[in-house]
Amino acid sequence: MTKVNKVLFITQEITPYVSDSELALMGRNLPAAIQDRGREIRTFMPKWGNINERRNQLHEVIRLSGMNLIIDDTDHPLIIKVASIQSARMQVYFIDNDDYFQNRLQATDENGNEYTDNDERAVFYARGVLETVKKLRWCPNVIHCHGWMTALAPLYIKRAYKDEPSFRDSKVIYSLYQSDFKQPFEANFVSKTLVKGVTKKDLAEVKSPVDFIALNKLAIDYSDGIVQQSEQVAPELLEYARQSGKPFLEYAADNYADACNSFYDLVAGSEGNEEE
Repeated sequence: MTKVNKVLFITQEITPYVSDSELALMGRNLPAAIQDRGREIRTFMPKWGNINERRNQLHEVIRLSGMNLIIDDTDHPLIIKVASIQSARMQVYFIDNDDYFQNRLQATDENGNEYTDNDERAVFYARGVLETVKKLRWCPNVIHCHGWMTALAPLYIKRAYKDEPSFRDSKVIYSLYQSDFKQPFEANFVSKTLVKGVTKKDLAEVKSPVDFIALNKLAIDYSDGIVQQSEQVAPELLEYARQSGKPFLEYAADNYADACNSFYDLVAGSEGNEEE
């Protein structure tokens, strides 16, 4: 049985960098709790434009920055920043880019409208995290993804990065949350996600328009374990997760840290969960 020493958290929101939400509080509290239970962690989130860099003491990590990621035939520079939550003894890495994150808010603009390129932002974020972990030469036993902005990470880990030393032995867990997603992705979403190692066949089940349900089903398909992190999750997604035959952790309310901690061991010790 694999011993889980290292856990990578790929998270959409973390408080205090953004305002409190179910996702942001989980992004702050779960990694800290897992670290307190003796596991080594790394935590990532997007460098949303509403994060105050000076107040939160973010600084660029030059040795990790400088790579370009190509999305839809356009080069996008990858910038890595880091900050610490002193009270939790927890370091947070931020994925940044002038086009996708600087001078823009989170998933929606100041009028509450979702950005039309949220699909590209999700692609950039997932790939940016994995490229950075690769550069860190860090090999997580478990990778826990939170929020729909992380939904492409399982696909990339299991296909594009499956032979990378950092990820070839990693188990991927995806947490299901209540929907905060209204505008389906554009028809060319699949073509934007393609990279070396990811083919249209890998995305054959993805039908346009790609809405919240479709995106989460894709994440479930390429994950090794699923967590119901919100009390209210779309019944269709819960049914899909249970029918997948993969380890499934029911909603754990106040006991979520201990439940997730045990679940990591369960998933790491199970074989044959990957989508073939």
